[in-house]
Amino acid sequence: MKVLLIGSGGREHALAWKIAQSPLLSKLFAAPGNPGVAEHAELVGLNVDDHQAVLDFCRNQTIDFVVFGPEAPLVAGLGDMLRDAGFLVFGPSAKAAQLEGSKGFTKDFCARFNIPTGAYQRFNNGPKAKAYVRAQGAPIVVKADGLAAGKGVTVAMIVEEACAAIDDCFEGAFGDAGAEVVVEAFLDGEEASFFVLSDGVHALALASAQDHKRVEDGDKGPNTGGMGAYSPAAVMTAELTARTMKEIIEPTIRGMAEMGHPFSGVLFAGLMITAKGPELIEYNVRFGDPECQVLMMRLKSDLLPLLIATAQGTLDEASAEWSDEAALTVVMASKGYPGSYRKGTPIASLPGNTERMRVFHAGTALANGQLVATGGRVLNVTGVGSTVSDAQAAAYQAVSEVAWDEGFCRSDIGWRAVAREKTGT
Repeated sequence: MKVLLIGSGGREHALAWKIAQSPLLSKLFAAPGNPGVAEHAELVGLNVDDHQAVLDFCRNQTIDFVVFGPEAPLVAGLGDMLRDAGFLVFGPSAKAAQLEGSKGFTKDFCARFNIPTGAYQRFNNGPKAKAYVRAQGAPIVVKADGLAAGKGVTVAMIVEEACAAIDDCFEGAFGDAGAEVVVEAFLDGEEASFFVLSDGVHALALASAQDHKRVEDGDKGPNTGGMGAYSPAAVMTAELTARTMKEIIEPTIRGMAEMGHPFSGVLFAGLMITAKGPELIEYNVRFGDPECQVLMMRLKSDLLPLLIATAQGTLDEASAEWSDEAALTVVMASKGYPGSYRKGTPIASLPGNTERMRVFHAGTALANGQLVATGGRVLNVTGVGSTVSDAQAAAYQAVSEVAWDEGFCRSDIGWRAVAREKTGT
């Protein structure tokens, strides 16, 4: 089977690594990929915003299956175009991808189908949004409606911070994504990421993880695309997993089908575990980044048949086997991220990959044979262990072996789970 993987980040490196292990695979292409992905796939210099160019490539290479990593091409309708042309595609339609493409759509959807989430209001006007914030008080959450690379959310602990976030949105900090804002109630609890595959009718639960969004130790500083993650998330007990499926995931799949937009792909529920149980913070329509990296390290099953079953509508015949071990990834980012940072800084050396540790490339490139950092989040240093504490130790040992002067990372990824393991709670 010839497969084209769309994307260029750490998530796509993890997917390429896992797909390349499948005996079903005859050839893997990646567009545009990165130097890490190139270890497993032939890189293709396609601009994925040029839908016709992608379609022409798939026809010329007789591609059997297209797998989407990021959300933006799905929201833009590239998957629809390829499906209409007869190609098998892993990823939702543009209309189904609104679950991530529009925060307002998702909140309205939750209200319609009684999915537990925080109370909210939508605004296309700054003064009205700020008046609402002042009436509600803080803490409160402000979200740019559209895609903002994980940076369009402000959890404001004071009213002034929320009003500043509203100004940022309407003054263009997030481009078109901030043309509308969603202001919602602050949910108090512990976050978790929960992943399922859906073929539009059936759902296959995958695994849980816990991301670390804030840039600084102790979950301080501004939000980022994610500074690290571990799996499984201890907070997601069997009872909470069952409730999440019954109260959030299954109504979503039924509701999307009822609306005429059946959801096919991976559904990533960002959850807050509150005193009332699981509540939805937001949906993503792709594997998380960096959560995908820890999921792929724990997945024992062949990934490719699971993706095919999702695309073909046969998930009721599929199952996934997971390692009981934990995986933890530490994001190494360019100094200055999530603000401004230097590009093209040299990465002198990386530790060698083993069965217990892998370095996934996110924002890297080769310049005259030298590996350089090109993005904000650059490397995902990932360890496996019998406990989260062991996985954490393996990951940070590998971090210490990375020779990159312009990189930094948090030193406490997995801190909640490690604390639980130490206290036995």
